[in-house]
Amino acid sequence: QILSVRPSPAPGIDFEYVIHNADGGEVEQCGNGARCFVRYVREHGLTTKDALRVQTLSGVIEPRLGADGRVTVNMGAPVFDLARVPFDAAGLRPQAAGSWQKWPLALDGDAQEAIKYVAILSMGNPHAVQLVDDAETAPVLELGPLIEHHARFPNRVNAGFMQVLGRSRVALRVYERGAGETLACGTGACAAVVAGIRLGLLDARVDVQTRGGDLTIEWAGIEAAVLMTGPASMVFEGEIEIADNP
Repeated sequence: QILSVRPSPAPGIDFEYVIHNADGGEVEQCGNGARCFVRYVREHGLTTKDALRVQTLSGVIEPRLGADGRVTVNMGAPVFDLARVPFDAAGLRPQAAGSWQKWPLALDGDAQEAIKYVAILSMGNPHAVQLVDDAETAPVLELGPLIEHHARFPNRVNAGFMQVLGRSRVALRVYERGAGETLACGTGACAAVVAGIRLGLLDARVDVQTRGGDLTIEWAGIEAAVLMTGPASMVFEGEIEIADNP
């Protein structure tokens, strides 16, 4: 992804940042990007604040740099209204689970074995989370593209594959919209934990194990904001020359 740092667009906002995925598309939100954003603006002297208010395409987020170098981001409250995700549920019958429900997605015709049940929500961007027995062996590369481009998601969707390891720990892989499988997805971790809590499987504070490292996600329940905490570190620095459009 490319994150563009822009000046404050309004009073009470410190910065704006714009997110583009590998396919060139602009997206609404990026949890991992938010943590990197804070480290970048601090280390480049663009601010001396530890807590920021940052405008994204999906709204304002509030990242905070901790004394231990980890960054906590207030990601806002999850969205469950299917029309706002957006997801077309016309003609579908959900499967009740916990205090919530999962929705059937037919991935290859109407054969039962091709129907996957997913929890659907938005963390500023759309997510479909399914439970798997083993995240490492889950068919992420096979099913991820089918879910991402499913016709019931008009804006496409991020596909999460979550293995519950206990009430306070999960393993997660995410096939991201416009990027494919990534080492970690911050909003995907938030969406997975929220889904797990609503399905009755997880407690309010959960460590999420990804291939890129661990994140801690906290959610107190309906209408509460999701808090994501994790590291951000400099990997390399360089310059790129972008030609003007003709």
